[in-house]
Amino acid sequence: MRLFHACAIALTVLAPGAALAASAEHGKAMFILHGCWQCHGTQGQGSIATSGGKRLAPNPLPWEAFSGFVRSTNRAMPPYSEKILSDGDLADIYAYLQSIPKPPDVNGITLLK
Repeated sequence: MRLFHACAIALTVLAPGAALAASAEHGKAMFILHGCWQCHGTQGQGSIATSGGKRLAPNPLPWEAFSGFVRSTNRAMPPYSEKILSDGDLADIYAYLQSIPKPPDVNGITLLK
């Protein structure tokens, strides 16, 4: 059964145009609710001011690396088990991070020239 859920989540996150899609909107809410923003910033931009959370967006790690790290990290970030953060919520957080647009190219900003 766990394998089925893992495959369903992988297809939801990785398959473009899949019938079941992860929700970036719900992912943003879960990102805030679970406190991810406190270290990684509200848009996954990373933060030096707090505990130095890594930049997660606009190009998050591949799904397998991302979910594996969240579940079993032994670094400064505590691991988030399925009891704390469901696979569905984690997939939604990933969708949220993927939805964050890249910042404009610095060379294209007229005020900086």
